[in-house]
Parts: sequence; structure tokens; C-alpha cells
Amino acid sequence: MHLNMLKAKIHRATVTHAELHYEGSIAIDGLLLDASGIREYEQIHAWNINSGQRFVTYALRAEEGSGIISVNGSAARSAQAGDLIIIAAFVGLSEAELEKFQPTLVYVDADNRISHTNRSIPKQMAAA
Repeated sequence: MHLNMLKAKIHRATVTHAELHYEGSIAIDGLLLDASGIREYEQIHAWNINSGQRFVTYALRAEEGSGIISVNGSAARSAQAGDLIIIAAFVGLSEAELEKFQPTLVYVDADNRISHTNRSIPKQMAAA
């Protein structure tokens, strides 16, 4: 049996462009792709924190260090410049592979520069 697990995410990236008439995809600063392990042309899921909209597309490499997060093609109807999004990629893993697996989590600042990375999400606690 294979389980579909979170491979990587880029958390709270700011959309810099929404290009409706550009060939569909989401262009992501190459440094963020490298840090997260998301590959160019890999399928990604994106979740718009501002609107709640979700969409699936593929990653394209934008210029390294540019801070670009450009939502393109029909996906541009799901986000606009200034929106915060979470970009995630998934991987199918066997039970044996799960024993050693941890996702790569990349956190960015308001300029889409890496603030820190992690290999696990903190346990959510009950509200006080």
C-alpha cells in the first residue's frame, strides 16, 4: 500500500503576479523550489489563505532570489497579487518508506525570502 503524504510546502508566500494570459502554471522563485525540493513541472496544490480557493497546477522556476510567486493561466482567477498562499507537493510512499520520511517545510517572509525551514509541523494544542 502507498500513502499520499505531504512532501513539501512553502508556507504563506505572497502572490506577486496573476497573469491570466500566460501559459498555465505557478512560477516560483528558484531558491524556494530548491529549498523545498519541489521540482519544475511537478504538480502542486495551492491554497489561497485570503479567499479559501484551492487549485492544482504545476511549478515553473522563476529567477532565483526574485521573490516571484506568479499564478498563471486559469489559476490566475484563484489568486491576485498580495494574496497569501500555501504551495504544497505530495508523494506516494510505502509503509517502509514512511519510517524515515519527513516533509520539507519552507517558511517565508513578506518578500518571499526564506525565514526558516522545518521538518515537522508543531502539534496543535487546544485553545486556551
